[in-house]
Amino acid sequence: MGQCYGKSIPTGDNDVYATTTITATADGDGGGDRPSETPVRNGTPSAKNTPARSSAGNSSWPSPYPYGGVGAGGTSPLPAGVSPSPARSTPRRFFRKPFPPPSPAKHIKASLVRRFGHGKTPREGTIPEDAAGVTEEPERHQALDKNFGYNKNFGAKYELGKEVGRGHFGHTCYAKGRKGELKDLPVAVKIISKSKMTTAISIEDVRREVKILKALSGHKHLVRFYDACEDANNVYVIMELCDGGELLDRILSKGGRYTEEEAKLIIVQILSVVSFCHLQGVVHRDLKPENFLFTSRREDADMKLIDFGLSDFIRPDERLNDIVGSAYYVAPEVLHRSYSLEADIWSIGVICYILLCGSRPFWARTESGIFRSVLRADPNFEDMPWPSVSPQAKDFVKRLLNKDYRKRMTAAQALTHPWLRSESYPIPLDILVYKLVKSYLHATPFKRAALKALSKALTEDELVYLKAQFMLLEPKDGLVSLDNFKMALARNATDAMKVSRVPDILHTMAPLSYRKMDFEDFCAAATSTYQLEALDKWEQIASTAFEYFEQEGNRVISVEELARELNVGPTAHSVLKDWIRSDRKLSLLGYTKFLHGLTLRNSNTRHH
Repeated sequence: MGQCYGKSIPTGDNDVYATTTITATADGDGGGDRPSETPVRNGTPSAKNTPARSSAGNSSWPSPYPYGGVGAGGTSPLPAGVSPSPARSTPRRFFRKPFPPPSPAKHIKASLVRRFGHGKTPREGTIPEDAAGVTEEPERHQALDKNFGYNKNFGAKYELGKEVGRGHFGHTCYAKGRKGELKDLPVAVKIISKSKMTTAISIEDVRREVKILKALSGHKHLVRFYDACEDANNVYVIMELCDGGELLDRILSKGGRYTEEEAKLIIVQILSVVSFCHLQGVVHRDLKPENFLFTSRREDADMKLIDFGLSDFIRPDERLNDIVGSAYYVAPEVLHRSYSLEADIWSIGVICYILLCGSRPFWARTESGIFRSVLRADPNFEDMPWPSVSPQAKDFVKRLLNKDYRKRMTAAQALTHPWLRSESYPIPLDILVYKLVKSYLHATPFKRAALKALSKALTEDELVYLKAQFMLLEPKDGLVSLDNFKMALARNATDAMKVSRVPDILHTMAPLSYRKMDFEDFCAAATSTYQLEALDKWEQIASTAFEYFEQEGNRVISVEELARELNVGPTAHSVLKDWIRSDRKLSLLGYTKFLHGLTLRNSNTRHH
């Protein structure tokens, strides 16, 4: 029987921000149905050991690298692979009486029965994601190649100092450079034990994290990567030292609630660096207050995003299906196993909610309860202090925490939201513009007419974002061509963009080689119907757009032609009949439904 214990961290008389740490060491029962400490990749727990942290505290930080194999005792009862944030992480709701950790045995047994159809525990290895009952055996008999090709002269280049953090797979130390550009410069060194890398997956995770850190370079709010070394026993990742502590520590030190102005300064930095990552084709997948560090103890110190252990490269039209992250911050579509960059936006929404009110938007006593809350519950904006929070701030959070990922703002769009809008915040280039313009170029004339009518109904708030993106393309005489899109992307390119194949999207924009866009055309192309639907004034926008469509674009169309427009078969004809009026033109209902037909999947089908 494994041992479980709970540890409460009091934070004052009110104890609103107490958290409970549940740790399990087991060879029989495992971790139970309570929030555990370990983030998970592909159903395999990962212990996070963050390198850029300095001596902000004595707590152990989990490492981003997965266990080689999880036996019956180590199998987590989460839905296939997500684990909550480290339990001391963000504030939870108040409980007057502490509650003991429940016995995990019953829950794990039930989970295995659901997975495998019998009560037997699989042998050591990860639970298969296809639930077919085939376990992944640890690679005991196959020699693993643990040679990473990194520099072998760590001791000659760096003087190792005291340990400042420890996780399951290694530890983080303070160090100084001995020679070269880093001579006498304080750095952080993440030391990852090769003996803990027991599967090819765990080795690849280390390679990918180093590759992402090396490829993503130059952003003000991204932790700087210096070097990677190795010897027979360890991998050493040398990074910028951030000794100002975690964002989480500052949240707790403020009693769990920031003023709106204080929260804005934090959120702007987060959006800035995340929009940069997204443009490069990198999804972080573990955004939370623990993964943002301050460069110093000063109140106005800059924040840095760290810990890319769960991150991955993602192509423009790709969707990921492995469940990773931290439970309190995981997006609904991640649990549904089909997600992209928007999952990071959800996590930012959770962080913003916490900053403004001091509690999590989704909380439960068990991990399965957390996931049910994420999937089904709506955040509470009624209780204190929300009545005193500005309507703009509440609207901002709601547009990040929309369960429909298509309706969320992107990081670049969020920077133009009325709550944050400021001339002092530069607006970054948004990869969404490229995706939408590509789809528009492959759309039919009828669909383009519908979108042009929609763009004419946009309010000034929506146009602020579009104007900013248009100007980033550096129009000449008010027009942009394919060359403008190419040059704008090239100005922002890093090595990560090449790996994630973001420039490939330009090939699908070939029709723009023979024409140019003015601002009106650009607005029609870069407007997302789904995002507009998230607005309170959507019905008014749709009604106004339909009036323009009636004047300029609505024409006689048959059910069969409409089906071809939408790339659907005869089985949909009965539904489409309701969209067409007696005069054989689209109704207002048909118009708004038809706007949804412009999807990446449909446009690709037409193109092919």
